[in-house]
Formats: sequence, C-alpha cells, structure tokens
Amino acid sequence: MSVQPTPLLLWRPTPAQVQQTQMQQFWSHIEQKYGYRFSDYRALHAWSVRHPENFWAEMWAFCGIVADTAGSTICDDRANMEGATWFPDAKLNFSDNLLRINDNSTALVGLSEFGDRRTLSYLELNQHVNAMSAALLAADVTVGDRVAGFMPNIIETVVAMLACARVGAVWTSCSPDFGVNAACDRFAQVEPKVMFTSDGYCYNAKIIDSVAKARQLCEDIASIQRLIVVPFIGTSRSLHAIDEPSVTRGSPLDNNARGNFEESCYSALLNHYMGETVPAVPLPFNHPLYILYSSGTTGKPKCIVHSAGGTLLQHRKEHLLHTNLTLDDVFFYFTTCGWMMWNWLVSGLASGCTIVLYDGSPFAKDGDVLLDAIETEKISIFGVGAKYLDALEKAGKTPHRSHNVDSLRTILSTGSPLSRHSFEWIYRSFKRDLCLSSISGGTDIVSCFVLGNPLLPVYAGEIQCLGLGMDVAIWDQDGASLVAQKGELVCTTAFPSAPIGFWNDESGDRYHQAYFARYPNVWAHGDYGEITERGTVIIHGRSDAVLNPGGVRIGTAEIYRQVETITDIMDSVVVGQQWGEDERVVLFVVLREEVLLTEALTDRIRETIRGNATPRHVPAVIIAVADIPRTMSGKVSEIAVKKTIHGLSVENADALANPASLVYFRHHPALA
Repeated sequence: MSVQPTPLLLWRPTPAQVQQTQMQQFWSHIEQKYGYRFSDYRALHAWSVRHPENFWAEMWAFCGIVADTAGSTICDDRANMEGATWFPDAKLNFSDNLLRINDNSTALVGLSEFGDRRTLSYLELNQHVNAMSAALLAADVTVGDRVAGFMPNIIETVVAMLACARVGAVWTSCSPDFGVNAACDRFAQVEPKVMFTSDGYCYNAKIIDSVAKARQLCEDIASIQRLIVVPFIGTSRSLHAIDEPSVTRGSPLDNNARGNFEESCYSALLNHYMGETVPAVPLPFNHPLYILYSSGTTGKPKCIVHSAGGTLLQHRKEHLLHTNLTLDDVFFYFTTCGWMMWNWLVSGLASGCTIVLYDGSPFAKDGDVLLDAIETEKISIFGVGAKYLDALEKAGKTPHRSHNVDSLRTILSTGSPLSRHSFEWIYRSFKRDLCLSSISGGTDIVSCFVLGNPLLPVYAGEIQCLGLGMDVAIWDQDGASLVAQKGELVCTTAFPSAPIGFWNDESGDRYHQAYFARYPNVWAHGDYGEITERGTVIIHGRSDAVLNPGGVRIGTAEIYRQVETITDIMDSVVVGQQWGEDERVVLFVVLREEVLLTEALTDRIRETIRGNATPRHVPAVIIAVADIPRTMSGKVSEIAVKKTIHGLSVENADALANPASLVYFRHHPALA
C-alpha cells in the first residue's frame, strides 16, 4: 500500500452551503424518482456508472439541453467502448445552448495585460454571432468545413467559434505564440477553409504582431481560402487597408486578394452583416464540434475530434454539479486558445454566467494582474494552473491582505498536480471558506475524469472525487483494480465525451493504439494515480514519464511536491536516465535569481525528498539550468528532456513554447 501523509482536512461545506448546491438538487431528484437512499457521494457515483442510460438521460433533462429532439435511445452499444454512439437520434446545435440567454446581462469581459477592458452583453453576443455566421456563409463555409483560429483569448475568438458552430462547421484553434511550423503541423492536417487571426497579442509587457505568421500559414496551407483579421492591437499597417471599405460598396469579402487566399477585416464584416439572423443548423449529437491537438513533442500532433453533444453534456455536468456554476457567477480560467481549458471555460455561457477572458502574462503588474481581476470583476470561480499558484507563493504573495477576495467561493487548479503545501497555502493566503478543486482530465476527453465537488470536504493534496458517469479506476499492469495503491488511471465503460476519433484515421487504428491497446475495450488515460480509501484521488504524474530506478515505479509528481516546498527553486523537471542496466533519477532545477546550487542546497533538496517521500525518490544527480521546456499550454515536457539527455532528437520542437531551452540538457557533463 502507498504510504501517504495523514489526511489534512482543510474545508468542509456547511449544511446550508450543501443545500444550495445543484449537486444536492440532482442527488435528491434521483433519490425521489428512483426510490434510492444514497449513503454518500460514492453511492451516487456507483449508481451513475451502473445505470448510465438513466444517468445521462437525467443529466440531459437537468441541464436543460436545447435540442430539436433527444430521441429515445441513449447509447446504441455501450458495451463497445470504442464504437459506442450516444443519443444517436438527437438533433441540436451547440451555439443554441450557449446563446440561450438574450438580454443585457454581461456575457463576456475581455481584459488585457495593458489594462484594457471590453464587455459584451448576451444580447450583443447573440447579435455578433449572427453577423459572423452570415459572414461565414458568405465565405461558402458549410456543414463539416473546418475553421481555424490563430487567436489570443479575446472576445472575438468566442464569437468566431460560436458562429462556426452555428453553421455546422468544425472549430480548431491554437494560440498565436505557436511558431509557423507548429501551427502548420496542426492546421494543415485538418485543411481549414477559413482562418481567423488577430493583428497581434500582448505578453510580458510586449505587443507582438501575428499577422505575418498568419499570412505565412495561409500561403503554406492550400485549403485556406480566406483570412479574417481582428484589429485587436492595431499594430499591422495593412489593417488600415482592409478596415476602410464602406459596406455600401458590397461585401467586404470581395476585398484584398493575397495570392491563394482573400483577406478581410473582422470589424468590417461585423458591421456589414450586423442585423442578420442566421438560424442554427440542427445537427446530430455526434457531429464534430472541435478538433483539439496532442502536444506534438513525440511526432505530428494527433488531431482529436470531439462531438458537439458529448462536449456540451459533459461540460454542463461538470459546471452545474461539480462546480456549482450559476448565472450569478463570474467565471475565470487563465488559458490560451491552444489549451482545452479554453473550450471548457467558454461552455460556461450555457449557465448564463459572466465569463472573464484575459490576454497576456499571468505575472504582469508584479504578479498582481489576475488578483486585481478577482477584486475588480468580483470573480467567484477562479481557475489557474498549479504552477501559477506555486509561483504566487514563492513570490511571497498574500492575496487576502493585498486584495479584496470576498467574492471568491471556488478556486480551480489543473495543468499539473497541485501539491499538498499549495493547498495549505491557498487556505492561509486567499480565504478559509472556499472550495479548492483540483481537477484532472485532458485534451483527449476535453473534460475531466476526476474533479471537485461542492458537497465534499477538501483534503490537502487530494482531488475530491471521481466525476459522475465516469467509471474510473486505478489498475495494475495486469488489469487488477487497486485501492490506496498507485497504478494506471483507466475508465472501464463508455462515456459521451470520448472523442469521435482522430482526423484522417479512417481505420481507427491510431485512436485504438492511443487509448485501448493496453487494456482491451478499456480507456487507459496515461496518468499514474491512486484512489484513496476515502474515495479521493491523487495524480502522481504521467505514465509515460514514470521513473523506474531499481524496478520501483515512481510518479514524477511525488518528487515535484517536495521540490516545490523549497523556496530557492523556481521550477524543476525530473526524468529517468538509463545508467548501465538500470535507471537513475535526474533532477533539473531553475533557481531563484542570485541563488547558486551549492553543496548545502543540494543536500537540503535530497533531505527534503528523502524525509517526505522515500530514499528511492532521491535524485542521483541534481543540475541547475536556466530554463525548462514547456508545451504551449504550460506543461513541463519531461519527454523532451528525457530524449535530449539520451542524445535523441525531439520531433517538432516548435511545439514547445521555449524550444531553445533544450540546449541546457544536451551533452551536459554531469550526465556523462
């Protein structure tokens, strides 16, 4: 059995708070309708996975899914996990569900690093989506066509995506900080007809022009017939040429031919088509909505196709029940448009809440920019990456002293496991009465397997529960279920947000190999985790990055949790290096400015790891580096480091946010 610290209870909802949650309302409804008395949440979860047809039908009704019809069949073949089709007779449109409100309440708030603030009401959002839908139809975008977004996290990106969904096209996006090659590796595979870009974006006190990269993409990808440019920062001189045409001269789609593609201005299109009404196209539940991409650091990115219905139903479940999102909430997640958390965030519009978008560095204004947003926008649900929270702590921030955080009731964390000490710091430094929900899932399912629950207590370092309807377990290598032991995170029965498949994978072989090759007809997610006896979950890292010194499997997160407690260390990555016939653990650290990796600090790192984990976790080698490679979504790329120290090439290094950092790991003398 895994040895874990004594559980530290940090928060428990009051009876009054429990009664106000939508999870409790759903729980009571199921008990009354089906005649059950669930002893605890785990009993409700067990019902949800044993009776999936009933559960997902009830979720459909509870969430108020807007559809022409739901149909009578819930799942046509749930015993076949790869081939199951959910709600095969349903007809709906994703945009109808996110645009159900049409009043003057605030839908979107767009903030930038430079202090700009823009808003759009639900009424205006509906108008803008209709206008941009008309523009897409005029550009000959039809059902099933792909539309790409090379966009920052701004209001126009949301409008473009919803317009795309409205006409039945498929939205795919990445952030403009991607290099041309990395973006081309993604978009070229799916052959978009139209691409949206902004003229630039903000990051780290810089304004960066992105039009040149976007035009190069259009030149390189023959399928792109039109580039629509959003004048967001106003740095591109060419925008003045495409922002001028009067709408009385005909459609702005007629302007600015550039080689094999036409170029139009978003603002001109919006003005030209404002007032148009475009009926949403009713489409099958399993019609493609999004194409998301794997990181691409081990080869060409996988193009993961997600359905409109599966995405909608899963996000609604996670928002309403597991996050208790209501129309009174102000909902924020720090994300780019190249990370699935953007898709997850935007689905919050279906709840009628206010969504706060942010373009820029999360550490702007001396690290206060997002804390300022909590205060000024009265954010109630605040989502960020675990590394951001760790960086705030190491910067000595105490948000409840520097800012008014009274509006906060939930903090969400993902991207990497949130350490036990970070849990404790949040309750000391933000506020005592909030639900801290670490969540984990991924691009593969555009949602979560394990996440928060407003009914349950919060224990330091632990994810609160398994998601309803998600038949999650931890298995050993032979497929035996484990409790309070580490193993592979699997999902053993079908669920609606599983991908439709991979793009250009007609045989389904690549899809099968990615998730089902290890355990027949069982989804193997690639996470190394543990379900405790309390039913909480601990993620110990990625399976493909698990360390194996002396044949003992160690999750990388187990080491990161200890390293993060050392304030002199700003960042780290740990990998296994082949050493003779065994493997040794190598830890790379980025140190605080002016701190040196002395023998004393090295000893302190080792003693911290040994004392709080086991001697097996102690690195054989500790090396200071200036930077650590990360994916565009901010995750440490352990695979890229491991390949580099073994003299192997990193395919598609452009998929990294900072590929130049690999030089620090190549031919390092301490590894010889």
